[in-house]
Amino acid sequence: MRRRAFVTLLGGAAAWPLAARAQQAGKLPTIGYLGVTTPAVSAQRLAAFVQRLRELGWIDGRNIAIEFRWAEGSNERTAEFVAEFVRRKVDVIVTGGGPAATAAKQATSVIPIVFQVMADPVGTGAVASLARPGGNVTGLSNQSAETAGKRIELLREIIPDLSRLGIIANAGNPDAASEANQTEAAARALGFEVTMPEIRRAEDLMPAFAMFKARAQALYVGADPLVNTNRARIHTLAMAARLPAIYNAREFVEAGGLMSYGPNAAELFRRSADFVDRILRGANPGDLPVEQPSKFDLTINLTTAKALELAIPEPFLLRADEVIE
Repeated sequence: MRRRAFVTLLGGAAAWPLAARAQQAGKLPTIGYLGVTTPAVSAQRLAAFVQRLRELGWIDGRNIAIEFRWAEGSNERTAEFVAEFVRRKVDVIVTGGGPAATAAKQATSVIPIVFQVMADPVGTGAVASLARPGGNVTGLSNQSAETAGKRIELLREIIPDLSRLGIIANAGNPDAASEANQTEAAARALGFEVTMPEIRRAEDLMPAFAMFKARAQALYVGADPLVNTNRARIHTLAMAARLPAIYNAREFVEAGGLMSYGPNAAELFRRSADFVDRILRGANPGDLPVEQPSKFDLTINLTTAKALELAIPEPFLLRADEVIE
């Protein structure tokens, strides 16, 4: 099946749907699904994606094939799996994070790529603009970089004397680095001291927390596949160091984290199925605007707050979308 025809629209005519061409070639259209964490960590998000595909008429093994690969937060494994998908000439590459989308874009300019969540798709060069992505890449942004200041404000509301902030971010992920830089700028604008050790692998977390324990009063945990994969370990280390932490996704709070502020990640993954559907039916990914969330949820784990001996003000609790006890 030749995919170059997909991105070359002759005389402005609509592209021949990928699904139809794949079926004529005697095989099911194939999604190369590159999970950036692990199946267990991504279970809720993946279920939302697969369920939405079914609602749109795409059933794995019946009229579509989904090839799953799991990078477990590793950039090396991400590159390997992307290369495999390109060799196998899948019809669409779907991935859950910035590094994987970037790796896929570098590997192919022909196969459509859908990212399910990305902090700064324009700043990292994944797309030309949110309204007109161009090329073969589109998807959804969680706006983590843009909401960094809001998360710091939330931390300061429950820790009024906050002046020393630790930032956890994967230095090897341009998307996470963009968020971290904006977080640092927002914190320094408030006169905070910032500690941001270089973290590139899971083994860097223990020495990073040794620094945080000595220098920080609270933690800002950025969005990143490495961080998501190690969220239980991060929570354990944060509690051992008695450091309140704010995250970008509810799943961290479910795992015991103090609080999160961000869009519903499962809903972003669900919406990504609509992008896949439109591409399989002939849409050009470069013409599909990147979607941004319109609602952000504040979730608090009251049990963790009590363990940290934090008194959460009643008005703050009333503003929360969800309080976990």
